[in-house]
Amino acid sequence: MSNERSDKKAVYISKEIYSKIEERVKEHSDEFSSVDEYVEFVLRELLEEDEEEYELSEEDEEKIKERLRGLGYL
Repeated sequence: MSNERSDKKAVYISKEIYSKIEERVKEHSDEFSSVDEYVEFVLRELLEEDEEEYELSEEDEEKIKERLRGLGYL
């Protein structure tokens, strides 16, 4: 049987940041039950946002190529 904690790694942050996160967790207690849960949520959102930022649809990519051709770059 797998323990949830065995699937996690420790990360150290300053006491100041931890305290600020604690306040946010208190403000959003209906969404987050702990600092760990909040930090994991924020990091997951950041990583997903970063991945999405560089994904272009084929249509968008073709528009960019057409524009670059029109400007003489391709």
